[in-house]
Amino acid sequence: MPDQLLRVQAQLTDRDLVLLGWLADHGVLTSFQIAEALYPSVDYAQERLRALAQKLGVVDRFRPQKPDGGSYPYHYVLAQLGVEVVAAQRGDDLPRKDQARKRRWHLTRRANLPHLLGVNGFFTALAGHARTHPGSELVRWWPAGRCQQMGAFAEPDDDVTVRIYQPRSRPDGHGIWADGHRRVPFFLEYDLGTERPLSRLVDKIDGYRELAHVTGRIWPVLFWLHSPARERHLHQELAAAGTIYPVATAVHAEVTGINPAEAGWWLHRHHGAPMRLADLPSADSRTEQAT
Repeated sequence: MPDQLLRVQAQLTDRDLVLLGWLADHGVLTSFQIAEALYPSVDYAQERLRALAQKLGVVDRFRPQKPDGGSYPYHYVLAQLGVEVVAAQRGDDLPRKDQARKRRWHLTRRANLPHLLGVNGFFTALAGHARTHPGSELVRWWPAGRCQQMGAFAEPDDDVTVRIYQPRSRPDGHGIWADGHRRVPFFLEYDLGTERPLSRLVDKIDGYRELAHVTGRIWPVLFWLHSPARERHLHQELAAAGTIYPVATAVHAEVTGINPAEAGWWLHRHHGAPMRLADLPSADSRTEQAT
């Protein structure tokens, strides 16, 4: 196996390694998400993905069936050899031989796969925007699990209170988006319209307020919603609750055609035009610097 690992590593590009790292951290991506984030065309992406799956054997793929007939695009996950490549790149111990098979089984059967793909699609859309817009960058993309670890948001100079804090907030993802001199950390709440009443979404803000109190970092919460009506009603609920923590909303790009990096965000209690992601407010109260 070490010889096979060495042989395949020699045939992987930097872009391949980025993709394998994403699959290790975020589970599954569709061919269209991968193409948008990393490749100049869908055809180019599909050709390389076939090679990664069939020739190099570092990824596996599956194609879920649609309830009304037909099938979705290919969904890609790490194969066992891909898991070992990522472990070698990161200096981790080599994984168990059946790790990729167990994870693939779990991903293909999870009831909330559409939610996971929606979250990942948000971040791949940002990566695709950065790929085609020099000066912008998706600096950080964390999955939900990493956000819930003890001390997840601690910096080296933070005191022990921050380092041992277990976040009560449960974002679907966390990222840092940079555009020129602007740099905005944010939390993502991806909504499929299944949580009712809407007050449950508003209640989530308490965890972020507590996190900001502990860390001194006030980062906006982004609600990416499935319809304009739900967006409008959420702002009404936020107003009724007297929410002052920075919250911004936008509707899925599949509905609006607007990339999440672009000017589609409505900042609660802000009565101007919709804002770009890079223009949303964030602050670090320890340094009293805000962007």
